[in-house]
Amino acid sequence: MTVPREGEKMQIQSYKHNGLLHRVWEETTVLKGTSNLVIGGNDRTTVTESDGRTWITREPAICYFHAQHWFNIIGMIREDGIYYYCNLSSPFAYDQEALKYIDYDLDIKVFPDMTYTLLDEDEYELHRRNMDYPDVIDHILKRNVEKLVRWIRQRKGPFAPDFIDEWYERYLFYLK
Repeated sequence: MTVPREGEKMQIQSYKHNGLLHRVWEETTVLKGTSNLVIGGNDRTTVTESDGRTWITREPAICYFHAQHWFNIIGMIREDGIYYYCNLSSPFAYDQEALKYIDYDLDIKVFPDMTYTLLDEDEYELHRRNMDYPDVIDHILKRNVEKLVRWIRQRKGPFAPDFIDEWYERYLFYLK
């Protein structure tokens, strides 16, 4: 598998289970790139939705993708602390075009005090029926919600103290 090189820019593409493109982040700087893990940073990057609408992210973010976990994590750096947005998703794939994953609707929003909320359960159920998610995917995703909650409670991975700050410092280095 091709891996992104540290310091290079990559695009991130999110798809839905039916294969349709969902959302594209135009430019993220690769901070770490291996076959199992990609960590990236971006700030004020253009995001294009499936209907063609565009918007620009409002704050610096550190993105965490793993090839063996069915989620990805975005740590957004705001004045009042770090907020996390966790997407339940397929493990990532990377080719020369972009880092790619399938978004499975369920999300967990984590606040600076490490409280969290599970989001979009209704959207997940609707898409699970409409796109005919296999039972095995449903079970994998529910197990990964539990894994994410454990990581949040244990301050593991991107939720560890200083994780986002340390990778943000690396991102600032590449901006120079």
